[in-house]
Amino acid sequence: MKLSVLGSTGSIGTQALDIARERGYSVGALAAGRNLELLAVQVQEFRPAVVSVDESVLAQARELLSSVKVIADPSEIAAQSADVVVNAMSGLIGLAPTRTALEHGQAVALATKEAMVTASHLIWQAAAKGGGRVVPIDSEHTGVFQCLTGEAMDDVAEVILTASGGPFRDGPADLSGVTPAEALKHPSWSMGPKVTIDSATLMNKGLEVMECASLYGLPMSQVGVVVHPQSIVHAAVRFRDGSLKAQFGPTDMRLPIAYAIDAAPTGMQHAGDVRGARRGPEVAGHLGWPMRGSWDFREPDMRRFPCLALAYRAGEAGGLLPVALNAADEIAVYAFLQGQIGFTAIPKLLERVLDETPSGTLSWDGLAQTDAWARARAQEIAAEVHA
Repeated sequence: MKLSVLGSTGSIGTQALDIARERGYSVGALAAGRNLELLAVQVQEFRPAVVSVDESVLAQARELLSSVKVIADPSEIAAQSADVVVNAMSGLIGLAPTRTALEHGQAVALATKEAMVTASHLIWQAAAKGGGRVVPIDSEHTGVFQCLTGEAMDDVAEVILTASGGPFRDGPADLSGVTPAEALKHPSWSMGPKVTIDSATLMNKGLEVMECASLYGLPMSQVGVVVHPQSIVHAAVRFRDGSLKAQFGPTDMRLPIAYAIDAAPTGMQHAGDVRGARRGPEVAGHLGWPMRGSWDFREPDMRRFPCLALAYRAGEAGGLLPVALNAADEIAVYAFLQGQIGFTAIPKLLERVLDETPSGTLSWDGLAQTDAWARARAQEIAAEVHA
């Protein structure tokens, strides 16, 4: 199998390359950002034909990586012929490569949740236009996919996503004084700073609810969340007869990444188009994983974590609100990490942006305009809070 990996120097990207190494997959193309040191190591090991880097380090990369073609546009990487394109680019920057890959008929293993959160029907249009296919990488969405294999969507009563609850699930009651260092101490998963802070506010779970509804063609009301501190059960589906089917396993992202790579070539071309896949060989020695211990489940506290409620609000409203929420959240998280605003100011900032978001129909141009407006407005609000 031949892979292209976008976001190759990030957490998901490096673990996708772990799978490639373990299974002997070839890597035809890599897209990275500015981490040229790690990219150079990846190029030396996997010997791709082409790589892309951030425009700001393009000249330096061409000098350092003289043995490979170096470009600046990750969408060109997405268009390269491959059995599977792993898109692990974080943020809205991953949207254009997703569109390009699908319009070129590629099978996409998608970790860029912003694609489905902000532009789901545009993404499905791109898949229909080019014949591309999509399978999600997130452990929860891959878990849902596995639970739905062999089932009829009409039989689904509810999809349930589990949340670890983040570092503050058991306290303190007053979150106004928590620091970035405390918020970055995730109890279960090793992730980048943006996703880790989103997990601490439960915004990450809110974005996943929006993504899940878009992936499987469900209303937001049919996607629930339970806090599961052990992070062993990743997702469950409740069927109309009352039966529950759950997917669970070790807290190792290499498992959902490997499954997404296996499933992508026969993946979804429209919402809910779930098809099963033959699984590859064992991943990271997990055949010996023991089923031990107790599992706990509880309702999320939306009063302590209002970001989750804001995500439901934006997802139910649709239109441009998911775009504005996603953009404002990126600014709010950055402002918190920089000490510009407090932890509890994050949802307050997001709510103000949602209240001010203009109505409109989603289009590629409208998406870009709303994203730019929401980022600018969020920066203004953050500056007011800091002042």
